[in-house]
Amino acid sequence: MAMAVFRREGRRLLPSIAARPIAAIRSPLSSDQEEGLLGVRSISTQVVRNRMKSVKNIQKITKAMKMVAASKLRAVQGRAENSRGLWQPFTALLGDNPSIDVKKSVVVTLSSDKGLCGGINSTVVKVSRALYKLNSGPEKDVKFVIVGEKAKAIMFRDSKNDISLSVTELNKNPLNYAQVSVLADDILKNVEFDALRIVYNKFHSVVAFLPTVATVLSPEIIEKESEVGGKLGELDSYEIEGGETKGEILQNLAEFQFSCVMFNAVLENACSEMGARMSAMDSSSRNAGEMLDRLTLTYNRTRQASITTELIEIISGASALEAAK
Repeated sequence: MAMAVFRREGRRLLPSIAARPIAAIRSPLSSDQEEGLLGVRSISTQVVRNRMKSVKNIQKITKAMKMVAASKLRAVQGRAENSRGLWQPFTALLGDNPSIDVKKSVVVTLSSDKGLCGGINSTVVKVSRALYKLNSGPEKDVKFVIVGEKAKAIMFRDSKNDISLSVTELNKNPLNYAQVSVLADDILKNVEFDALRIVYNKFHSVVAFLPTVATVLSPEIIEKESEVGGKLGELDSYEIEGGETKGEILQNLAEFQFSCVMFNAVLENACSEMGARMSAMDSSSRNAGEMLDRLTLTYNRTRQASITTELIEIISGASALEAAK
């Protein structure tokens, strides 16, 4: 009777023992050995392979962006060089006095709408802020006019109250004088100024651009300076034909000068943007190539190590089987 009870209890205990999960049974292998059995080596090579694939895709994108920037630069560079002849006669006639002391100043900051073009946008923002500090005072008023999305994003953080006008997507269409003259007319209608200071990047080469400030005075300040004398005093030596007064002529000259300077500044800044983007994308492509070389070396070493380990395991297994016989 006792043996029968034991057998019945044994039948009840055996399923409970067999139902214990395998993971609950302590493994004699270490954690590193268990990870090796689960295929960690193959996972690491797969991670490196995926990283290599992403770096190759990034390199293709940077090379394509460099080629696009180069083609756009060739299209804009000649127009920028030709536009320099528009504002030079005004500088010879009216001069360019960036240090003139006036009560109302407007700083026109030209930047790009897209990034990945080096430090051209941060440079013009730094120059604009420096002009703000130099021309601000207890009886002076300084305002900003922002052209471009990047400068707008930076300046809106701490100078939002000093921004009178902001324009974006100017380079969406091919630049021409009519488009820039409309922009200049909007600026003249929306701000009151004694001096307009246009801050832009002047193009020198693909790897070199110079932050430049061009100053355009209001007709009242030009007339006042011409009465005082100096270089602007030479305006009285010109003979005025027709029924227009001196004030009307100065008004037309100031508006035309501003539109010409803006046209040249926009083209120069566009050239600097494309040149800086070419340089940045070229550096990115080289860095991607160097990273790809390092990843390839790491992948080959990891793959060779896994193959060597597998060969050692196969040979050890074969030796163990022979020894067991």
